[in-house]
Amino acid sequence: MAAVSWTEVIPAVALAIGLAACAGLRAWLPLLLTGALVRADMIEVGSSFSFIATNRALILFGLASVFEIVADKVPAVDHALDVIGTVLRPAAAAVLAASVFGSFADPLTAVALGVAVGAPTALVPHAGKSLLRAASSALTAGVANPVISVLEDLIAVALFVLAVLLPLLAAGLVLLTAYLVAGRFRRWFGGSVPSTT
Repeated sequence: MAAVSWTEVIPAVALAIGLAACAGLRAWLPLLLTGALVRADMIEVGSSFSFIATNRALILFGLASVFEIVADKVPAVDHALDVIGTVLRPAAAAVLAASVFGSFADPLTAVALGVAVGAPTALVPHAGKSLLRAASSALTAGVANPVISVLEDLIAVALFVLAVLLPLLAAGLVLLTAYLVAGRFRRWFGGSVPSTT
């Protein structure tokens, strides 16, 4: 394998972080959008991950996206989706990140990096979403959750566009959000991050 330049790696890592963060809000939509852009030759993925641009994959991702977006507007169903999403979103994020890493790494390395970077990244917006939904449910008895869901849809699309067009900025926003969410968790649960010294 040829040597890889940092000018390839850094934007790829940023794109992987941005796409993975999108999956933290909507599992299927970023897979659909990424597959469509791969099909249009606008995003490069490793050959092992080219399946995301196949007709079958795009149909599956499209149907699942519609189901996820519509069902998330239905009270009680939205909570069930979040429970399933706790596993599904990091898995989708790992696939997205691995597909980007596959453009410069062998498939095994791409999968390992995808799991290491994508899965935890998806948990950042998922945790933020969970905090917001819990507060909304407590304050409005869930009445505001469909409105919040629409905002999440818009944020997921905006973050996807930002990740594709300006991946470094998208990754920076995700890292800033991670910092803020971690701070909120520390304040709520009264703990602090243990010192390693």
